[in-house]
Parts: sequence; structure tokens; C-alpha cells
Amino acid sequence: MRASLPSPVCAPEGVSSAAPRNDALDTTCINTMRTLVMDAVQKANSGHPGAAMSMAPVAYTLWQNVLRYDPADPLWPNRDRFVLSIGHASMLLYTLIHLAGIRQVKDGKVTAEPALSVADLEQFRQLGSKTPGHPEYGHTTGVETTTGPLGAGCATSAGMAMAEKWLAARYNRPGFELFNHAVYTLCGDGDMMEGVTSEAASLAGHLKLGNLIWIYDSNRISIEGSTDVAFTENVAERFAAYGWQVLNLPDANDTAALQTLLTQARAETDRPTLIIAHSVIAWGAPHKAGKASAHGEPLGTEEVRETKKALGWPEDSQFLVPDGVLAHLQAGLGARGAAERARWYALFDAYRAANPAEAAELDAIFANTLPTGWDEALPTYPASAKGTASRASSGETLNALATRLPWLLGGSADLAPSTKTLLSGQDSYQPPQWGGQYSGRNFHFGVREHAMGSMANGMALYGLRSYAAGFLIFSDYMKAPIRLSALMGLPVTYIFTHDSIGVGEDGPTHQPIEQLVQLRATPGLTTLRPADANEVVEAWRFVATHTNGPVALALSRQNLPTLDRTQFAPASGVAKGGYVLGGNEARPAVILIATGSEVGLAVSAYETLRAEGIAARVVSMPSWELFEAQPQSYRDTVLPPDVTARVVVEAASPIGWDRYAGATGEIIAMRGFGASAPAGQLAEQFGFTVEAVLAAARRQLARAG
Repeated sequence: MRASLPSPVCAPEGVSSAAPRNDALDTTCINTMRTLVMDAVQKANSGHPGAAMSMAPVAYTLWQNVLRYDPADPLWPNRDRFVLSIGHASMLLYTLIHLAGIRQVKDGKVTAEPALSVADLEQFRQLGSKTPGHPEYGHTTGVETTTGPLGAGCATSAGMAMAEKWLAARYNRPGFELFNHAVYTLCGDGDMMEGVTSEAASLAGHLKLGNLIWIYDSNRISIEGSTDVAFTENVAERFAAYGWQVLNLPDANDTAALQTLLTQARAETDRPTLIIAHSVIAWGAPHKAGKASAHGEPLGTEEVRETKKALGWPEDSQFLVPDGVLAHLQAGLGARGAAERARWYALFDAYRAANPAEAAELDAIFANTLPTGWDEALPTYPASAKGTASRASSGETLNALATRLPWLLGGSADLAPSTKTLLSGQDSYQPPQWGGQYSGRNFHFGVREHAMGSMANGMALYGLRSYAAGFLIFSDYMKAPIRLSALMGLPVTYIFTHDSIGVGEDGPTHQPIEQLVQLRATPGLTTLRPADANEVVEAWRFVATHTNGPVALALSRQNLPTLDRTQFAPASGVAKGGYVLGGNEARPAVILIATGSEVGLAVSAYETLRAEGIAARVVSMPSWELFEAQPQSYRDTVLPPDVTARVVVEAASPIGWDRYAGATGEIIAMRGFGASAPAGQLAEQFGFTVEAVLAAARRQLARAG
């Protein structure tokens, strides 16, 4: 059975029987939000009015009476965070941003301009507007994270709460409580159905994130109608089992009761809190309230008029903000936030004098810059025929970087020993009762790849350099958060090991084929597949300096030879995505192109061809994205357009490689799934041998004449 104390199954007539228990001005503010939502969705003839209307009392009460947020400084580090996980209700957030008077951020600076004007609300869902269909971080000031894919906001908010805990544990000092804010998330039935929400809630309960508060809009409506068709579990009991404090709000319009519950939630420091707010979707609409049609389509002109009439609103008004509304929010949220912010910056000034080193670290975190000497400990690897697995050299490089970059932190989905991502000498991020510290830099996400990616996004939104590790095959489970990190331009690092059929005996379920294509197809994501230990170091050098988007590292399980850089080009060529490893003639006879573990094959074939007097060239292509970002003149020096004899080698899908192989080149790749066998046998079976590369090169030479 569902959780107890449901809200009414239909909307009351008018505003009498279940009217919000507010003073007149509060009621006006709430109804302003409702009518702005209706007007914007109706004008756009597109959108989701229902949840935004029913949650207006909840969102208003939180912002006006509880949230610690200064609209004049939306970058204040210790502000409370508000996440709208039900991103389809975006107009709810946009109305709050406008009514609260949040100022516009431009080029990292707060301006005197409003983030959203009434004119912006009128352009809801229109091309080029600041009010898109779902909230977009970096596009609209006041949006703390991009939401829309249900569950993403919930999981990301858990990562935010983890970041706040980490900052507090590392930087707070007696008398200097710099970080003590909360993360509030508004979510809905759809969020509760998504698996990522369950993953995040389970881990948040384990971690005892008392700074995390989710408000669950239980309106029991989805696109297909009543949620009873697919969702009848007891959410309250589920979250209690996760270790959450669960509070119940029988009527979302009861703002007085909500205020009490929010106070109770904030007082709980050892558990996250779920407030179940029972609501009627599109409350106040005489004919659409409580119906699925109110979820994702405009109410209709006549229904909007009748709803306004029921609310005591001018029926023919459009985008009306009555006198006194803006001033009222400034006197509540604005005044409270301004005072809290001023106290915080005074405290931070005193903190800087007492703790200059720690303050300097925080400055770097806030500004997303690197400390002096960050790269001084990076290793250099000597030539070695035996070499090392790129996962191993990555682990060594990660640890070296971590010694100079204290806010580099992250973990794996229960695979740290295999992905080599454990930070040596660092505590685990755990409550003390589980044997760790909240200042720990080793995060244990459990077998929760989807939540791990979302939580890494949440930590990155705080300026931390987060990484998330797993096997490349399981990047499938992380597709959604990877895409969101790219959309938001967050510098999250995804460390994916076991990157080919070289996985061997684990078989085709664990051997990635199409995953590199998927990563490379994601706009804004830089994918790097380094060929040896020194390319790994250079890949990490790029990771550290890249601050406007995520990076995915594809790393091997098996050993890769470490190239002799006195005989081949320096690994610094990684920064350009592709470079001439050997064979610098202006016009080579044949070009061998490879990535990662297959570069060694191409090098051996290159050496054989050179010994035969053939002007061969070998190109290492660790990153398509970085190579494509280079000037055409550079790309043409690496891959001369008039040299059509080309061979590409990569133990993954061939899709996309035709851009470099050309219409007549050969691509040695996987055209099906792998098999369970030792890696060496698989290489023979699927044609990843020096002999196969040589044969292809000779066919290309013969064709080209």
C-alpha cells in the first residue's frame, strides 16, 4: 500500500476549504507564482503546469522562511542549495528566481541586472530565452544544477551534500564554521520510480547526510494517469529502511505544518530527511486539478481564466505581479540572506588571517584554479618492453597529482583495487562509526554507477575535482550523468579501465565494443585513450588543466610497452589529440593510426616497414576531440590529405574511424562482440596482431601504387 495520509483526490472548489494558512500577502505571493506558471505555459502552448502550481506553497515557504540564500549574491559559497529534481516544473523555479530578485551572473561575476525579468518569463521555452523547458545550469542564474532526466536532481543533490560535508570537515575550525548549509531538493513520483534515486538514497542514508533534505511531491499522477498503474510501494517505509528521517505533510497547502517539518528536518544532523508532501496536481484548477492532463500540457485559455477567478485573481491579467510581492520577498528571503552572507564574509576574513594556507585553498576551489607546483610530482617513465598497464600508471599518476591537489577526490563503484583509484594514505569518506572521516578523499560508492556519476557531478558543482571510476563496459550505466556533466561543462573525470577485449577471460559481457563510440559521440566530453605510461601522465596533465568539461580516460587491464621517447616523439603530443609518433617525412608512403593498447602493434609494424625501406608513419591518436580542435594546418601535417594509404587499428567498434582512414583505407576493429579466453588468444582470433597490421599496410601500399 502507498504511504498513509493522502491528499484529497480532487481540487477544492475555489480557495476556501483547503486554502493556504498564510497571511494575505503570503497568499498573494503564492498565487502570483501559480498564475505566472499558468500564463507562461499557456503562452508557450507547451510545458508542465500541474506540479508547479501544486508545489507553489511548498517552494514559497521554503524560500521565504527557511532558505539561507542572498539573491544579491547567488555565488555565496555557504548558501543553501535548492535543486528542482522535477525539472519539468521549471516555471516554478523561474518564478522564484524572478520574485526573489536574484541577480544575473555574467562571466563569473555578479551584476546589478536581474537574472530573470517578466519579459524572460514571457519567453518560456522559446529559442534563445533564459527560461528553457527544463532548468539548465550556467544558462539561467539561480539554477544550481541541470535537471530534467528524473532522478538526476536527487542523486546530484546527494553529491552536493557530500561536498558540503567534506568542505566542513576539512576547513571548519573552532570558532570558524564556514560551511554549515543544507541542500534542499524538490522531487516527485517520477523521481521516486527511477533507480538512480534509490541508489543515491541508499548511499546517503549510509553516509548519514544530515544536511540533505528532499521534499517529495506525492501527487500520484504521471503521464499515463494514476501512479497506481505502476507505483504502489510504501515510499515512507522504503526511506526509513535506508536510514532516513521520514516526515509527513498531509496537505501541501498547509504552510504552517510545512514550516514545522522543515525546522525538524534541519535539526536532524545524523540522517537525511524525506518530507512527503501530499498534493493535488494543478491545485485550484476547477476542471484539471488531480488529472493527468495537467501534468504536461497547458490548462487551456478558459481553464486559466476560471482558475484565476477561483483564486480571486483578475481573470484577464497576464503575467501579473501585484504591488508588494517583490518587496515582501526582499523583506524575508532577501533580508535574511543578506545578513547571513555579510556575517559569513566577515567570518571568512577573520579565518583568512588565522588560517592563510587553508583560505588560499578555498580561494582556488572557488575560482577553479590550480595551486602552485601542482604538476611537480608527476612521474616520468623509462622505456620498457614489458611496460605497465595504463590503469596502473594512471593510478600512480593520480596519486602523484593528489599530493599537490588536495581537493582532487573520488572513488569507484566497488572497483577501486581493479581501477587503481585508491588514494594512498588518505581516509575513506565515511561517518566515523564506519571507520572513516568526512574529510576523507576515498569515496566508496558501492555498486551504484548511475548514482556515482551523478554524485561526482554534485561535488564538481562545489568546485571539487571529482573523479568516478569503473570498467569501461559499465559506462553504459553512467550515460545519463556523463551527458549532464558535459551539458553543464563540469570538470568531472571518468576513469574507465578494462577498455577492450584485453579483459580476456571475463568474456563479452565485460569487453567493451561500442562504448568508445558512445563517449566520443557526446558533445563537450573529451575522451582520451593513452598508448603508454607517459601518455597517461600527459592525459592527466590535460585533466588537471581542463576546467570547462568532463574527461573520460580509457585505460587497459593488460601491460602496454613503454615507448622509448628518444626514438619516438615526446608524449606531450597528447595535448593535441593526435601526433606523429614516428616517421616525419613530409609525405610518407603509408600511415598507421592507432590508440591505446593497439599503438604498440602499429609501432612494431612501423619498425618492420621502415627496416624494409618503406617510408611508413605511425600516429598515436589518443583523443579525437583534441585533434579536431587543432588547426587544419596541423592536422594536415599529421595526416597529409594526399596520402591515402592508411591503416587504423583499435580494438573497438569501427564507427567513426572512416574520417581518418579515408574512403580507401583499412580499419582493423571489432565488428561483433568478443569471447571468453586469454587476452593473447583473443588478439589472434580477432586480428589484432602485428602480422595483420603489416598485411593491411601492404595492401594499402599496393593499392596506392
